[in-house]
Amino acid sequence: MFLPMTEERQMIWSCRGRDVVCGPRTLIMGILNVTPDSFSDGGRFLVLENAVARGLQMVEEGADIIDIGGESTRPGAKPVQTPEEIARTIPVIKKLREKTSALISIDTQKADVARTALAAGANIINDVSALADPGMAAVAAETGAGLVLMHMLGTPETMQNDPRYDDVVSSVWNFLEERMAFAVERGVALEQVVIDPGIGFGKTDEHNLALLKGIPQLASAGRPVLVGASRKSFIGRMTGGGSDDRLAGSLGVAAFAVLRGAHILRVHDVKESCDAVRLVDTLRTNELAAQH
Repeated sequence: MFLPMTEERQMIWSCRGRDVVCGPRTLIMGILNVTPDSFSDGGRFLVLENAVARGLQMVEEGADIIDIGGESTRPGAKPVQTPEEIARTIPVIKKLREKTSALISIDTQKADVARTALAAGANIINDVSALADPGMAAVAAETGAGLVLMHMLGTPETMQNDPRYDDVVSSVWNFLEERMAFAVERGVALEQVVIDPGIGFGKTDEHNLALLKGIPQLASAGRPVLVGASRKSFIGRMTGGGSDDRLAGSLGVAAFAVLRGAHILRVHDVKESCDAVRLVDTLRTNELAAQH
């Protein structure tokens, strides 16, 4: 059953003093990987000028958030040391902050990287480990940064080693509830938090599909839901496309996620994703008007 567009879907996400409305208009987070080994675009934006140009292009195409990552989290990825991750990401954040008022997110598991990125002008911490670093909650609490908490089974290096769940949606929901409580206990305001089920992070294809269908249950936690399924390998297995030939499948998943109640989509293909979700948002809004 698809969710009707309702006023209750609207929520405020507090990101360092900026109240971001999540709800009637789906937000688009554009992916900017400044890594040599990310699964889809590794190596394309290692040069500073190229990375900044791509970030600005995504804003022009409609991205609300630029998500900058200096450590690949693809299956099997090796960790990157803190100094290297800082060297990859901070110059890009500084340059983009000079040129755009768009929200900037740092995709990192490390508190030191997050703190440095926020000092450089970032607004959001996107933490795939959901505060595994003991210092990350303190960084979010002290700065008021927006905080994305994601579910991952194990680490990027181990997460696809035979993942198993009794009930994947309930397991992910319980984990994210616990992580939200952990954050709030350490001074993070609930309004700072967004949750992400972690599509592809320690999940089989069946788990991924169940989580997409289970977005309404995840949204019952009371915080906006972010979905990052763009170009993921499960789409390729369903459509037969390689990492650069998964656009149609990614857009199909994006539309389905919005209809199930997702508030934010993390994507590689910003223009096409914006076009798709604007249409879905309009149809949902028209449905709500018809109900009244």
